[in-house]
Amino acid sequence: MGREDYGKAFKSGKKDYQARMLRGVKPTLQVLDEILPEKGSYSETPLGLVQVPTDQIVGTKTGARSNSFAGNFMPILRESSEFAMKWQNLSDIHMKEGIRDPIKAYEYMNKFYVEEGNKRVSVMKYFGAVSIPGNVTRIIPRRTDEKENKIYYEFLDFYQAAPINYIWFSQEGRFAKLQEAVGKEPGEVWTEEERLTFSSVYSRFVSEYHARGGRKLAITPADAFLSFITLYGYEEIQQKTTDEIWDLIAKCWEEFELLQEKPDIDLKMKPNQKKKKLPLRNILFPSSAHKLKIAFINEKRLETSGWTYAHELGRLYLEQTFPEEVNIICYENGTKENVEELLADAIEKGCNLIFTTSPPFVQASVKAAIANPQIRILNCSLNTSHRYIRTYYSRMHEAKFLMGAIAGAMAENNRMTYIADYPIYGSIANINAFALGAKMLNPRAQVFLEWSTKKGVDIEERIRATGSSCVSGRDMVIPEEASRYFGVYYMDKDSPKNLAMPLYHWGKFYEQLIRTIMDGTWKYDDNPSTTKAINYWWGMAEGVVDVVCSKHLPVETKRLIGLLKATISSGEFNPFSGILFSQTGMANVEPDRSMLPEEIMTMDWLADNVIGSIPTKKELKEQAEPVVRQQGVKKED
Repeated sequence: MGREDYGKAFKSGKKDYQARMLRGVKPTLQVLDEILPEKGSYSETPLGLVQVPTDQIVGTKTGARSNSFAGNFMPILRESSEFAMKWQNLSDIHMKEGIRDPIKAYEYMNKFYVEEGNKRVSVMKYFGAVSIPGNVTRIIPRRTDEKENKIYYEFLDFYQAAPINYIWFSQEGRFAKLQEAVGKEPGEVWTEEERLTFSSVYSRFVSEYHARGGRKLAITPADAFLSFITLYGYEEIQQKTTDEIWDLIAKCWEEFELLQEKPDIDLKMKPNQKKKKLPLRNILFPSSAHKLKIAFINEKRLETSGWTYAHELGRLYLEQTFPEEVNIICYENGTKENVEELLADAIEKGCNLIFTTSPPFVQASVKAAIANPQIRILNCSLNTSHRYIRTYYSRMHEAKFLMGAIAGAMAENNRMTYIADYPIYGSIANINAFALGAKMLNPRAQVFLEWSTKKGVDIEERIRATGSSCVSGRDMVIPEEASRYFGVYYMDKDSPKNLAMPLYHWGKFYEQLIRTIMDGTWKYDDNPSTTKAINYWWGMAEGVVDVVCSKHLPVETKRLIGLLKATISSGEFNPFSGILFSQTGMANVEPDRSMLPEEIMTMDWLADNVIGSIPTKKELKEQAEPVVRQQGVKKED
């Protein structure tokens, strides 16, 4: 048997050797001594006896035996050689009683290099062993700004909590996300039972993932696994059978393909201009259907939430605009726990188009879209990368710039307060646009930043302490509250005087989106050459955001605001153009350059005239956790 096995291994080695030669890469094993940085720039730590994943054994410590193997660790020396005889003997031992002697190896950047036991590794790899025992020494390089080095140090932090060496990611931040996805706090240590459970779940996934063709994707199995359990839930996946995991992997394959690309999103800054007149019912529905049936799923009640109220106004506008074409049902008080049930109910009732109006609902939306590919589902969130749904948001920073200009013109003492809610994508741009607008009209303007979701903060007391003469509060009035503390207002003794308010005109967005379906142009937003996620991000030019000025605003200021609005809507002016200064330096250094939409959307810095900071997750109230987890800016605690 040993001789026959060696013959097969030899053929595999020769094939791999030739393939690597044709690709112009080294055909034999990597040698650790040849790739190590200079002495003094790394340290060594003994790990003791560990199970070494065979897939991660890539070479030898020294060059002595590296040329005896192809790059896949299969032998390339002739069958008549002494080396071949020893390999065959090890093969026979493995078949009879198993190879038990541990190898000696070094781990560097989560790859393993063998010092003693190269033939044992070759035999174990040939027989498909998952791991082999080994006495391992870890080589730790100095910290650098290189991506691989940063990922490795994230791995080291993760390893302290969970000594698991078979997980590796292609992007930064994913080890921390894995810790969170399995229900662990940062740094929380895993028990042995938890590690064994994880190993079982991960192994079952990887087996089916590879069988489906995962080795062809330019991501690691861990990248795909993290995406998988984030979507379906770690505990839920534990209960799935192998067949069920196979089915789910097949259904969400495009999500894995999307991970191969840069985390860019195909931003649609305006409605598709292509026109193709087709009857609405011929596009979406069977011949028995008479109307487009739409569902809105809201996180809160419209009476208590300005956000939900704004979407409700959009829903009413849609009904008035298409009285004969649409039939709408609405759900309120959605939570992460019940949103899947609400989606299932909407689909069961025949809804062809579903809007989930809150970022925490994005995962449930993706799951529903994967299970029901014939249903169009959109989630109201920004910078969310999923292929099976489309997302939408408004460029509210355009309106906030005008609001800041109003506050800058009206603040008698140059001081104003901006009350923000969540430190998420888009909200930082809103804060900075407000500050820049204020600074344009008043170079001495100071914007004191407060967060309504921050723990232990009395905002009213802070406003009194700073002496702000103008305040930017919540965007609009809440139906159940007869309060005037919204929009931009100034305090006239103890009474707020409203100057202006920003307006989310979601109805305009919903109308234009429905018209793309009516025109048959919905599909044109899909680019067949890419798997990028689609995000609609419309603003003033599309009528989705606006500013409403009150009678308390001087006529001259209204005229100026009208002029600014016209230039923004026409594209002549971008609030984030020219030289811009942050609290720590220059954010945009070129006087003729406007920031790209992606830069505006993901900014995590504050303008130099903002007094305050972006809070960490630990500083926020519990109610903020679902939103910040899904949409929080990349700011380290």
